[in-house]
Amino acid sequence: MPTYFKPIVAVALSLLILAGLAAESSRQQTLTQSTQASEPGAPSKSHPKKSIVYRNKQYGFKFNLPASWKGCSIMVGSWGGIVYGPTDAEAGEELGTEPKSTLEGPKITIRHPLWTGVNVHQDIPIMIFTKAQWRFAENGSLVVSAAPIGPSEIGRNSKYVFALPPRYDFGDAIGVQEVSDIISGHPLRAR
Repeated sequence: MPTYFKPIVAVALSLLILAGLAAESSRQQTLTQSTQASEPGAPSKSHPKKSIVYRNKQYGFKFNLPASWKGCSIMVGSWGGIVYGPTDAEAGEELGTEPKSTLEGPKITIRHPLWTGVNVHQDIPIMIFTKAQWRFAENGSLVVSAAPIGPSEIGRNSKYVFALPPRYDFGDAIGVQEVSDIISGHPLRAR
């Protein structure tokens, strides 16, 4: 096989593996909600006086949402990715084009309460990485989608890094700007 085909084959193989890993067997849960006053000293844009707070004790974070998200659903699934390294021809380089291993981890998706199959609203997907997994994402060797960029960190605690998938908001869903505004308010608080 000509050398120039190797990266193309690697990408095609990666996409096939990612498609399999991305097939989530997610179960839907009802969100336990509480309304609370904003935290002292927090900007009102980030934490409205009445907000819905999703708390996740397993991974140690909470996520503030506008009151309009009351009744939202939580879906628990997983993300998958491929770690790339140098081929023999690329020896000595840190990054490369050869798939070396696969990684996976949990993904929690917050779904708008008005979401239906016909009335699709923008989800808020939160990928959860161990610190070791995140090092691969930081150095660019972990590929989690076909996008040419990696996940974006939105918070961390002593055990986990929380991130948004690349181009999670790329599409025609209702509420893309609303979710962008929520994210820009730094709603995730890790403990």
